[in-house]
Amino acid sequence: MSMNKEAYLCLSAMLRARENRMLTADRAARMLEASGFEESAKLLGDCGYEDLGGLSAAGIDAALSERRAAILSELENLVPDKALVELFRLKYDYHNAKAVLKGEAMGVDPLRLMSVSGRVAPEKLKTAYDEERISDLPPVLGAAMVEAGSTLARTANPQLADFELDQACFTEMRAIAEKLDNPFLTGYVKLLIDAANLKSAVRTMRMHKSADFLSSVLIKGGTDIDRIAAADGDGLAALFAHTPLEKAAAAGAEAAAGGSMTAFELLCDNAVNDYLRSAKLISYGPEVVAAYIAAVENEITAVRMILTGSLAGVSAETIRERLRDLYA
Repeated sequence: MSMNKEAYLCLSAMLRARENRMLTADRAARMLEASGFEESAKLLGDCGYEDLGGLSAAGIDAALSERRAAILSELENLVPDKALVELFRLKYDYHNAKAVLKGEAMGVDPLRLMSVSGRVAPEKLKTAYDEERISDLPPVLGAAMVEAGSTLARTANPQLADFELDQACFTEMRAIAEKLDNPFLTGYVKLLIDAANLKSAVRTMRMHKSADFLSSVLIKGGTDIDRIAAADGDGLAALFAHTPLEKAAAAGAEAAAGGSMTAFELLCDNAVNDYLRSAKLISYGPEVVAAYIAAVENEITAVRMILTGSLAGVSAETIRERLRDLYA
């Protein structure tokens, strides 16, 4: 047996065991039905969380961010190829890049908004950009920050800067997935790109902007962007029929005509979760690790939404409507 196969067998068995303790739809429902914030937080003990009772919204966010970062670091030390974890770290680097650029434009310190889950520590990323030591950053990220910073300074349009960073993020994700040479992972990245493009198409239609504008913000690497740009609402539904985004695209046609964006975007995210859930049929390998990481991220998002919503007095029904499907 190869060392990689043996490592993935052991790691997959460990993660399968952990999945049994993850937040399920039933556990989330009990948290929502709890008598108050403290009671809701206590229920997380069954999922291996420390006691989050008594924390402020900022404290909850910090504790959950640290939990995610710790899990990513642990897995990075266990997987045969660290690029597998890097695939999931990337988006936090680009989130941090956006925070740095917007912080500079607004004259505020972005560190409190930055994530500790990326490849680059928040302080290092900020310092490298501020001091023009771009060579201290991963090459694609550094170049994208310079370009996006220039765009923001020239146009004062943060959406354009964000788009340039998003393009670079997906470029890196595609390159890593291709390097890993795993059909499940390349399919995952393609689905993420398709979901992002579908959301862009629906937003563009709602704003009554042109197909040329849409073409300028679509990301390559998924479904043919020319076909997306040329489609109307019903055309999008037809284009994504018989794909994981079929239901989302149908809801997108309704959203483009003035229907609910929240319901549409939830279906986009659930399509990605359904794809990842298909890894449950795989006994071991990179697919199991990838699905577990995504499940942890989704779980943390749900926990944050439930607890901070409870603190803010948001109704259980409103929170429930916004929750994505859980992996476990």
